Amino acid sequence: MIKVTLKDGKVMEFENPITAAEVTKAISSSLYKKAISVKINGERDELMTTIDKDCKFEVLTFEDEDGRWTLRHTGSHILAQAVKRLYPEVKLAIGPAIDDGFYYDFDADFSITEDMFPKIEKEMNKIIKQNIKLERFELPRAEAIKFMEEKNEPYKVELIKDLPEDAVISFYKQDDFTDLCAGPHVESTGKVKVIKLLSVAGAYWRGNEKNKMLQRIYATAFTKKEDLDAYINMLEEAKKRDHRKIGKQLDLFSIHEEGPGFPFFHPKGMVLRNILENYWREVHAKAGYDEIRTPIILNEELWHKSGHWDHYKENMYFTKIDDADYAIKPMNCPGSILVYKDNIHSYREFPIRLGELGLVHRHEKSGALHGLMRVRCFTQDDAHIFMTKEQITEEILGVIKLIDSFYKVFGFEYYVELSTRPEDSMGSDEDWEAATNGLINALKAAGLDYKVNEGDGAFYGPKIDFHLKDCIGRTWQCGTIQLDFQMPERFDLNYVGADGEKHRPVMVHRVVFGSIERFIGILIEHYAGAFPTWLAPVQVKVMNITDGQLEYVDKIEKQLREAGIRVEKDIRNEKIGYKIREAQLKKIPYMLVIGEKEMQEGTIAVRSRKEGDLGAMNLDDFVFRIDAEVNQKINSL
Repeated sequence: MIKVTLKDGKVMEFENPITAAEVTKAISSSLYKKAISVKINGERDELMTTIDKDCKFEVLTFEDEDGRWTLRHTGSHILAQAVKRLYPEVKLAIGPAIDDGFYYDFDADFSITEDMFPKIEKEMNKIIKQNIKLERFELPRAEAIKFMEEKNEPYKVELIKDLPEDAVISFYKQDDFTDLCAGPHVESTGKVKVIKLLSVAGAYWRGNEKNKMLQRIYATAFTKKEDLDAYINMLEEAKKRDHRKIGKQLDLFSIHEEGPGFPFFHPKGMVLRNILENYWREVHAKAGYDEIRTPIILNEELWHKSGHWDHYKENMYFTKIDDADYAIKPMNCPGSILVYKDNIHSYREFPIRLGELGLVHRHEKSGALHGLMRVRCFTQDDAHIFMTKEQITEEILGVIKLIDSFYKVFGFEYYVELSTRPEDSMGSDEDWEAATNGLINALKAAGLDYKVNEGDGAFYGPKIDFHLKDCIGRTWQCGTIQLDFQMPERFDLNYVGADGEKHRPVMVHRVVFGSIERFIGILIEHYAGAFPTWLAPVQVKVMNITDGQLEYVDKIEKQLREAGIRVEKDIRNEKIGYKIREAQLKKIPYMLVIGEKEMQEGTIAVRSRKEGDLGAMNLDDFVFRIDAEVNQKINSL
């Protein structure tokens, strides 16, 4: 007999062996109908898997992230099978599941266009209706190479040849189609109820610009048509909110071919940026942070010492100064460490919190660049905290509360992930265990639920990541808290303890916005450019009906500006309806219409972006309204 421990702690006994599908049926027949895959001892696995020893067992449905991943992974095989049926000469590359869908890369002698999607989708739906069983089999490496060579699949052969000589290679067969794959998959193609091809793009083989450009089809899959419809509607809404389009429309920023990946902020964009940065400074000053500024170019030796050279050099830019090698910083932490190291510190000073709005540069492939979301230079709202081990839980808890307060201001919900030690890491097992436990204790103290993201920590320590959810349901990873025992060791940092002896501090790396540029991009899309009054680069637009009101318009503009309100005037020789429509397109929160009546009565006609015509007001009442709107938000920050 074998014992299977369920997620709720219940233990069930079965005769040995038994399949995961049979265990799922024994738990609940209705659950089996919804089941997509399983987790066995915490690892994604299949309903087809045979269980022959005691294990922990969890059934996954489409409601689970790992369940969705498995279903969409099978979707990629259905896509590849359909393409091969329709175009046998096409060569297969790779086809993984990704966030919200999947893709497959193809090498074809013809252009794959979206006009071909209906034909491919029809074939995919045929495969789904056939409810073809997926069968896993394995071959020794040499046989696997021969198998793929006979199928004339050079990309698969290359992948297999990269594996060790003694590797056993797994494949999945579904009717007339077989693909190299580690799995897991669903039991049959019929589990993938609804699919949709989304777009086609170019992609270099293995992400290397020196390799051949392949054609990548992006797609998604769901178990219910209404869920697919909702997702497509979200994509359409996202297109309308594209920050690149709105950023140009509102004259916030631009990116030029003279500097791909290096954004230019225009005056209105700088207003928005300064609001965010000034608020950041105010909050951090109140929370006991001291602001510093460190150089963007430091010598190469520093990056060897920090470990970034071994783990990050492909993403760095380099230069020479006086025949010596230097690097443009991709991270701010070594600079903060040098500031700390410049003085002798006592335990009585701890925690020491050093904040920096630091400009960093990272090499991104040209194909990955995307407006403000993926750039080559950006400002991190960094802070580095130096403390004792005894202060870990309390200090991490403080950072969690600070990050929470920031996100509530913008109306963001979020979820939290705990990322653990990656394979490419440095430090002892004991340090990693202590650091991971420190983060877990703080999360528990904060009462936060969290997901564990195995192996995705920084190379120097585990981390807590905050994933924001915007108003149309998309998630964005922004804030992070990283607990680090390694940098203090590598840089020989110390402090004088209560015993008069030297001790090693613990270090925290953390950001709230993450990247100022990216956060602005997220805000543009979250609000669709219609920023709340406190954030709007232009809060009020004053416009005249005829030239007879020009002097009065100037007076109103001056008084608003003196009251600290961000104001512009529109005195062009255009009809007032045209001016109002243009101000609406520019997402201005308030429009003041000045005609002869308003000038004679010393009033203003107020129009709200959200509420429409508000009627006549005197200027003092309007200023009070704006101030109250702004102060209410600022005071809640």
